[in-house]
Amino acid sequence: MPHTRNRNPSPIPEVTWDTGLKEMNETWKGAIACLGVAVFFVMTIGIIYWQVVDQPNKNWILKGSFSGLIWERRTQTLVIQTLTEDKTFAEIDVENVGNIDIEVPFVRNMCWLNKTEFCYTWDSVAEVKISLESEEGSDTECYSVTWTPIHCHVDLKDCFSMVNISWYGGASVHAPNWPINDANISMQPFTVSDLRDNPSGFGSVLERYFLGSSGVSVLVAPNVPLHVGLESRQQLCLQTPPSMERLPLQYTVCVGHNIRAVHQESIQQLSTARRELPNMDVLRLPFWKLAANVDSGAKLERELRTFSNRLKRHHLGEGVISLDEHSTALLANMDHSYLNSKKRTSKRQTRDLPFVKLLNISITLSPYLSVDSQQFQTSIQEGIEDYWLSLPSGPQGRPVPLLTQWKGKYSVKLNITNPEATNWFLDKVDSLHSHLGMEYVILEGGEGNPFEEQALRPPLAWVGDEYIRLLADLAERIGENTIVTSGTRSSHKALFIHMSALQSDWSYSGLKGIIPSLLHHSLLGYNFFIPDAEALSLLNWLRMTSSSFAGWQSQPFFLSSASRHLHGSLRRNGGWLGC
Repeated sequence: MPHTRNRNPSPIPEVTWDTGLKEMNETWKGAIACLGVAVFFVMTIGIIYWQVVDQPNKNWILKGSFSGLIWERRTQTLVIQTLTEDKTFAEIDVENVGNIDIEVPFVRNMCWLNKTEFCYTWDSVAEVKISLESEEGSDTECYSVTWTPIHCHVDLKDCFSMVNISWYGGASVHAPNWPINDANISMQPFTVSDLRDNPSGFGSVLERYFLGSSGVSVLVAPNVPLHVGLESRQQLCLQTPPSMERLPLQYTVCVGHNIRAVHQESIQQLSTARRELPNMDVLRLPFWKLAANVDSGAKLERELRTFSNRLKRHHLGEGVISLDEHSTALLANMDHSYLNSKKRTSKRQTRDLPFVKLLNISITLSPYLSVDSQQFQTSIQEGIEDYWLSLPSGPQGRPVPLLTQWKGKYSVKLNITNPEATNWFLDKVDSLHSHLGMEYVILEGGEGNPFEEQALRPPLAWVGDEYIRLLADLAERIGENTIVTSGTRSSHKALFIHMSALQSDWSYSGLKGIIPSLLHHSLLGYNFFIPDAEALSLLNWLRMTSSSFAGWQSQPFFLSSASRHLHGSLRRNGGWLGC
């Protein structure tokens, strides 16, 4: 029988390879996995290092033809510089928005498709949008900045550095300086107030316009509530008050090759209306301020007669005698009693009014009316409460006049938005003109907001300084011989501005403040104004005592003797024409 033979003649035994290959594959897989983790770790460290350490401190956000906007990562400031970075126009500190403890490492433009816009959401607190406005061949470029809060009760605050930049403009203050870098004003509403009642507030002439010596200007939107504060030689801050309405902070920053080009561009944006000239006759005559402490029209008439004779005796008869509101009311009441009296045979009454008409006088009026006056009582009886600023008594109730204080008396304030109320006021002026024959009308009392003073939410028509702007419109309707004591957004009107009262001393609240006030008024576009008599009395006394002309010899005696009875000063040119 054949037997089976082994077909593998090799002496080497057979070996199975499956177990060895599996062990080798597991080893390589572990090594590759470790290598991948190491590479990922190194990449993560590199990215973190790039974002935190190696990332450039400056990031260009927008670029114009000669300027650009830079984000300074470490200081959290927006910087406007020339493209060559050899000149800085402005530094805007925005660290007060959001959490100041969190450093924003990089700003990413959400509007990257538009090269003239920048959009970003800041720390889930506010949204910012910056638009570049640049025209080819123009000497200026403007950046429109709008901060919009995402949540309620968010404080939006941007501060402009004063380092190496002199700032001008804004509002009148109690002790004016030129520039305003030395001023130290706490954060407060940027509205006109009476400096006699609020020395730390903002004064009679106010515009939302600031000019920097580096060739930069800041124009704040007019219809947004605004607070402004100045830290001496540190920064100028703009802030919106926290509100449920999520009010934006909106302003425009313009830069240029020189400060003149920027100022001209900003003034055009500030007032687009055509400018008109007021009546220049006010510049020819001096104004004498008579503050007679009397309580009747007859006594006031005697003061006027004595004062007029004294002016003539010192050869100073040609001029305008300025009466305050109290004296104006006394004359108006005396004239009213004369006109309505059944017995018109009084020699004094028939003599007084013609004498007043022979004088060149200016009267002072205000939109306030005392609640003790017969005119107010009549308005209540006739149901015309809407002549005054009022609050509704209910959904269908009659308006209740809002009480406020004016010169120590409880008063109501004229509702200028009511055409019937303004016509009543104009009729009152016409009546006074026909019976007194005054040359000029000084309209004061536009300062202050009765709603905000009493922590009441004002209607939209009375937000901020809207009342002053409407009062300037009313003054323009009175005539070209009207002088106002406050102004905002009304520099184009044919009106003279009466400067705020200054002290009769050598401080910046007195004599030193005249030239800074003059420059401030002119910068904001109010080129026609009348200085206050209090501070000029010292200036004129020095000029008269140092003069060698014979015509001035009797005037020092006149000022020294008359000062016991009146606050007067001679303004030889009647008013100062600003540059």
